[in-house]
Amino acid sequence: MTAKYVAEGVEVMVVTCTGGERGDVLNAEAAVEVAELGLEAVRREEMARAAEILGVRHAWLGFPDSGFPEGDPLPPLPAGCFADLPLEVVSEPLVALIREFQPQVVTTYDEKGGYPHPDHIRTHEVTMAAVDAAADPQQYPGVGGDAWQVSKVYYNQQFSKQRVLALHLAMTDADLESPYDDWLKNWEDRPEDADRITTRVDATDWFEVRDRALMAHRTQIDPNGRWFAVPMDLQKSVWPTEDFQLARSTVVTELPEKDLFEGLRGR
Repeated sequence: MTAKYVAEGVEVMVVTCTGGERGDVLNAEAAVEVAELGLEAVRREEMARAAEILGVRHAWLGFPDSGFPEGDPLPPLPAGCFADLPLEVVSEPLVALIREFQPQVVTTYDEKGGYPHPDHIRTHEVTMAAVDAAADPQQYPGVGGDAWQVSKVYYNQQFSKQRVLALHLAMTDADLESPYDDWLKNWEDRPEDADRITTRVDATDWFEVRDRALMAHRTQIDPNGRWFAVPMDLQKSVWPTEDFQLARSTVVTELPEKDLFEGLRGR
């Protein structure tokens, strides 16, 4: 989807909140590089390559990674990490970027973070707070320039159960091993998740670019893993869109949408 809009002439900025230094290395082939350079340095190089592939601008907020706590009870978050710092502190640099870049559309995680990683959830909170604050000249005066009102905010919904199930069934119908079998067996259905998708953007022409950008994140993506188990032609025929939930809009738009810029074209 990102590459699609870049090809249309839209200027896109990707913002990364942390250095990812407390993350796991999911690709054994990247382990040597991580041992030599450190995970944060490698992930910065990966992000630079991905941004180049997509043709986007990129900015780091620079906060310490919170890690993914596990256990029962969960251990406390590391002191001073992204999810531990006060909301007004971690929102300020994003307020500055919004006022400087002046986006019409912002996309982010939903309130659950896609999955409950503390930094994903914090990213949702920070994004929503920063969008509000960036539009208010009384908040963070002098930070990033004049106040700026974002017109539309979307939550990413790329991993809906509908999509995962459709791809799973297509794989089994084709006598292929589905990478989603265990995931679906353990899926916890929630009524509030049933109809979140409001906007489906056809991105079939850009799936290959998307995957090349994903592959740039070598520490997080195993080229032989789940992400690339579904054949490209099957993906395009079964689920040709990338999906979003319209969370806020200052412009009139009719749902369902096919474009993140519906109501904004020509403005």
